[in-house]
Amino acid sequence: MKVISTDKAPSAIGPYSQAIVSGGMVYTSGQIAINPSTGNIEGTTIEEQTEQVCKNIVELLKASGTSIDKVVKTVCFLADMNDFAAFNAVYAKYFVSKPARSCVAVKTLPKNVLVEIDTVTEA
Repeated sequence: MKVISTDKAPSAIGPYSQAIVSGGMVYTSGQIAINPSTGNIEGTTIEEQTEQVCKNIVELLKASGTSIDKVVKTVCFLADMNDFAAFNAVYAKYFVSKPARSCVAVKTLPKNVLVEIDTVTEA
């Protein structure tokens, strides 16, 4: 097992790793719309926040030695399922390989963001 840490994605805000490589797979922790350069939430709309989340995932996967086109599964959490179509439009720009996905609405996300995504990726 290898712990992944990069300053190009948000630091962990709790007792967890940004990502773990194990058994030929990369498991990313849930990414929210924190801009790693500022530590602030990036954007106020679902589109803006999804863009930042996807950028964070791209950087974590680069640091892990893989890429977004090797993602096999995502789990997506939305604060409001009414944002689904707008979220999907941004998500589709990044996840062109169409990995398996779960997408659920949740009551509250960390820092009251609108979206969180975690991934499972081939190393």
